Amino acid sequence: MANLKEVRTRIASVSSTQQITSAMKMVSAAKFRRAQNAILGMRPYAQQLNQIIADIDVEDGVQTPYHEVRKEDKVLLLVVTSNKGLCGAFNSNVIKEANLRLDHYRGQGSQVSMITIGKRATELFGRKQGLVIASHDELLDNATFDSVANLADEIMEQFCNKQWDKVEFVYNQFKNSLTQVLTTEQFLPVKLSAKSGSASQQRNDYLYEPSKVEILTEMTPLTLRSQFFRTILDSLAAEHGARMNAMQSATDNAQALLAELKLSYNKARQAAITNEIIEIVSGSEALKS
Repeated sequence: MANLKEVRTRIASVSSTQQITSAMKMVSAAKFRRAQNAILGMRPYAQQLNQIIADIDVEDGVQTPYHEVRKEDKVLLLVVTSNKGLCGAFNSNVIKEANLRLDHYRGQGSQVSMITIGKRATELFGRKQGLVIASHDELLDNATFDSVANLADEIMEQFCNKQWDKVEFVYNQFKNSLTQVLTTEQFLPVKLSAKSGSASQQRNDYLYEPSKVEILTEMTPLTLRSQFFRTILDSLAAEHGARMNAMQSATDNAQALLAELKLSYNKARQAAITNEIIEIVSGSEALKS
């Protein structure tokens, strides 16, 4: 059994760690609340934009350069992780999925490049594999629509110039504080909803002014910018939720370990006292004899 000094040292160390993880949990909870409000406020707007685009009749060939489907020779992966760790499997899940997408596209003969958002992906794919052509880790520190829209516009322009044939997101989608959904989502070319008979009947009947082509040309870039911004907000909310849960688990584990250490300390202390009593009694009996 460990001596009393060793156990006291471990108790002090675990107690200090517990205080740190508890404080980090409270910080993450505050950040999570703000991130959750942001994504819940953004989703209805993004969904409505997608609905408007879906309501436009494209059967007569009305499209934009963002809709052009080409052979997937050059693929761009947009990998969104976090800038910091201590958030459980949040980053490792995204990195694992990104590697699977890499293998998939390489298997079909495509040339794959990456733009990373988050230092964890940048460090792995940039320094170790050399796949990253650009990193925008700063977007996570100050995620504003304007800053995200600038990057989205740059990628859309590259797609229209045929620098990329397909652009795809890999990120964690926020579901709730306990659940993050690992998601692979196509960004470009724009995917149009399949038009079935029942879907046509449910579709809103609009009078278009100006023409469908002008509306689609104006609305599609806005929808893509909103999709990009929603993805960043989704990842941020999922990250803070994951970190909050990780710190809660760490705090609970520290509490359980403290209970075991205190029990071990009390046993060792009791054993030491018992040995001292035995020595005193033995010495006393020896003097009597």
